[in-house]
Amino acid sequence: MTDLSSSVAAPALFALLCWWFGTGAILWLVRRAPTTFPWTLGVLSLLLLGSLWTTQLSMQDHTVGSAYLAFASVIVMWSWHEMAFLTGWLTGPRRVPLQAGARGWTRFTQSVRAVIWHELALLANFGVLLWMQQSQAGHVAICTFALLWCMRFSAKMNLFLGVPETGEQYLPSHLLYLASYFKRGPLTLFYYLTVGLSCALWAWMVWQVSSGTATVTTGWVLLAALLGLAIVEHVIMAFPTPMQKLWGWAMSRSPVIKPEKA
Repeated sequence: MTDLSSSVAAPALFALLCWWFGTGAILWLVRRAPTTFPWTLGVLSLLLLGSLWTTQLSMQDHTVGSAYLAFASVIVMWSWHEMAFLTGWLTGPRRVPLQAGARGWTRFTQSVRAVIWHELALLANFGVLLWMQQSQAGHVAICTFALLWCMRFSAKMNLFLGVPETGEQYLPSHLLYLASYFKRGPLTLFYYLTVGLSCALWAWMVWQVSSGTATVTTGWVLLAALLGLAIVEHVIMAFPTPMQKLWGWAMSRSPVIKPEKA
């Protein structure tokens, strides 16, 4: 039991720290002066290239070290995408608030145009990982990226369809126009479906190990912990909780930048 606890605690804590510190670092960086953005993206771009190399290394076997390396490498990749999006460098061709009174297809197309370049970049990154994965033994990296993408897509769709807590307080000032594309309202069937499926998947992963059907591995714990954290982020959408306190050190006010006019 002690061995099992230690084999679970270390990777779970690693995933938690990556989630907490990584999120906080991005929130802090995008609240600096815009003149710092090119330097930050430049450094992250170098780290992105390095993470592709370390990901390739991690895919070659199933060791504990490879699992940690794969997970950390994907977190670096994801951080680049988040920074590129939140600085406004890689969002979409539409950089103004949603048209007043827009509904249905008009609202959907305008929302897509506000973020499409970011979505395409994520898909391109996943395509690169698929190509790198060919004939490789380790799958932690590609599973981590796929899990992040799926849960992020679910979060975006829930923000579009409606949730009580949209989290616009996390947006830096130069992206406040994106809040107009969120819908604050009661929980929808899609929310219950996505959270229910996510919880069922997490429960299945735990049952696989507890029943002896699967063996506890570092990669398994990292993915289970990440899925659990993503579920927590979804649950937060349903309640007006002051989660910004978790990243109080990163939530200082950014310089005010007015959005472009339509």
